[in-house]
Amino acid sequence: MRDTKYLTLKENLLRKITRGELPAGEKIPSENALASSYNISRQTVRKALSELTEEGYLCPVHGKGTFVSQWAVHTKTSKNIAVVTTYLSDYIFPRVIQGIEHVLTAHGYSIMLKTTGNSRAAEARCIEELLSKDIDGLIIEPSKSQISCRHTSLYEQMEEYDIPYVFIQGFFQQLKEKPYVVMDDKKGGYLITRYLLEKGHRKILGIFKADDHQGQQRHNGYVKALQEYGILYDPEYVVWYYTEDREMKPRDTISTFIQNDMELDAVVCYNDQIAVEVIRTLREHGKKVPRDVAVTGFDNSLLAKNNHVPITTVSHPQEKLGSMAAELLLKLIEKKELTEAELHVKVEPEIVERGST
Repeated sequence: MRDTKYLTLKENLLRKITRGELPAGEKIPSENALASSYNISRQTVRKALSELTEEGYLCPVHGKGTFVSQWAVHTKTSKNIAVVTTYLSDYIFPRVIQGIEHVLTAHGYSIMLKTTGNSRAAEARCIEELLSKDIDGLIIEPSKSQISCRHTSLYEQMEEYDIPYVFIQGFFQQLKEKPYVVMDDKKGGYLITRYLLEKGHRKILGIFKADDHQGQQRHNGYVKALQEYGILYDPEYVVWYYTEDREMKPRDTISTFIQNDMELDAVVCYNDQIAVEVIRTLREHGKKVPRDVAVTGFDNSLLAKNNHVPITTVSHPQEKLGSMAAELLLKLIEKKELTEAELHVKVEPEIVERGST
């Protein structure tokens, strides 16, 4: 025969915990108080509290009482998925989010959206906040992914709470074994550089972002293409910029090249935004694109399509990337067995040829 008194207490406490009426860290009433409130024995109270403790909802502290555990806020039944991006207004991410949302809403999930401004400190604060909320999973674009992550302990805590997460657009080197969905950025950098080499260009300036995984990989592809054509790598023809100087460094570099009469017949840009600025700067110095200098981008964004000189670029299927990340996360939530290729997804790039070359 079921002990209905013990179950009533256990279920009532569990309901209050999952609804947030008893938040994480809150001290629950004493055994005597609960026994009096429910008109049951202390032994019955102990049985209910013992099971809730074993299940991870309560945490007894010697000499102080019993508290709601931090883990208790994660019930895996919220149907909430957190999505953390670097820039919400970025020209790429609205489409990525559309892909994520399309898949998740079809499965009854809601999205909690947060941004970091590509700041690692802000990313850490985001994850800390999410650890205090009831979420079923996380899709995150890492901030400054090429720089060593100092808050890996927060990702470890996500795993302790059994909250699966998927990196999108990049990943931290220390966490490269974790699930991710990314472009094959090295191949993209290789293809677009080879494309220019096949057109006869030899003095090719490369402009890359230094503080994210994509920039490093696109640079590696650029180097590979040059090596295949027997062209010596020249550091003077490689420009690295950071998030903080992205608006000035590429423009200043182009101006310096022209003012110093350095040979320049093509520019491989980290993305379409940089390509737009490069074309604008060349125009300001009286250079024609592509007659004097060919310019390429990366992402195949609306900026590339709608620029006054449409930009040759590398495809970036934003919605597909988002939907693939969402589908992978759902499989992790369902605890499906996944292969290496299913856990670490690389999307194949293609060249989109337009007027800038």
